Amino acid sequence: MRLGGEHARDDDGQFEHWRQAVSTAFVPLAVVSTAEDGDARFTGTLRTTALGGLQLSEVGGRAVDVRRTRTSIKRSDPGLVKVGLQLSGRGVIVQDDREAVLGPGDFAVYDTSKPYDLHFAGDFSMFVLMFPREMLRIASRELGTVSARRIRGSSGMGALVSPFLTNLHHSVVTGTMPTTPLVEDAVVDLLSAAVQSEAPADAAAPGATLLLRVKSFIDAHLHDPALDTATVASHHHVSTRHLQKMFEADGHTVAGWIRHRRLEKCRRDLKDARFRDESIGTICARYGLVNSSHFSRLFKDTYGVSPRAFREQELLPISV
Repeated sequence: MRLGGEHARDDDGQFEHWRQAVSTAFVPLAVVSTAEDGDARFTGTLRTTALGGLQLSEVGGRAVDVRRTRTSIKRSDPGLVKVGLQLSGRGVIVQDDREAVLGPGDFAVYDTSKPYDLHFAGDFSMFVLMFPREMLRIASRELGTVSARRIRGSSGMGALVSPFLTNLHHSVVTGTMPTTPLVEDAVVDLLSAAVQSEAPADAAAPGATLLLRVKSFIDAHLHDPALDTATVASHHHVSTRHLQKMFEADGHTVAGWIRHRRLEKCRRDLKDARFRDESIGTICARYGLVNSSHFSRLFKDTYGVSPRAFREQELLPISV
């Protein structure tokens, strides 16, 4: 794991450097200073690393406004969500006509595919987790009901998740965090539970609960090469047509979701040191992809690199 840092003091004319670094590290953003003395005494920090599909960043500064505009979304929309944990100072997140005012320990989720504003009136630091939207284990249509809702670090699920995120931030900064993919899964599971706990009682789209059960069933049966739309529909006592419509409303197909989850699990295991002595064929077969040549083509089409090359980048030496 690599931890990189950017530090900027604008008495050296570096506010622009920090602004560009923030926009590059996340998604295209408009960043302006709101300090009474302008940029003259600005001090900013940015540290970022990765944990599997998660990008973990600590960003700090003083008196800035950050805006994600429709123009910047058109320029780049990688389909990501962010979770911001306020470490110090006060922050405000605005999205979907809602406003979350965050104090230390509070956090909120927001969607980079929609416009949003961040306001920091004074000195601040924030721990930001950014990852593909499909990793968050809530239905896509529900995301719009939970974005920019304050999740208090002192009560409910927030009281469980906030200390976990704070300790995760500390582990990232000190370089003591385990890199096992199980940590990535634990982070996403806890975040999903915390975010879903804030959803309004009537916010779930029709079939959302069933869709979550179906996705859990798929994850538990990826090892079965015969897993397909008909099998999933039969187990949940719905028609294949109804099942397809549920997934289409969430932006996917059933077969496409099964393939996506299989590839993600294989990708995770290929970079896990615990499985360095297992062949690529063994790993893909573990998730129902018994034809290793077909798996290699799917993997390269999806990630732009072959499974072997990906593994060589992540683990050296390797056994295949």
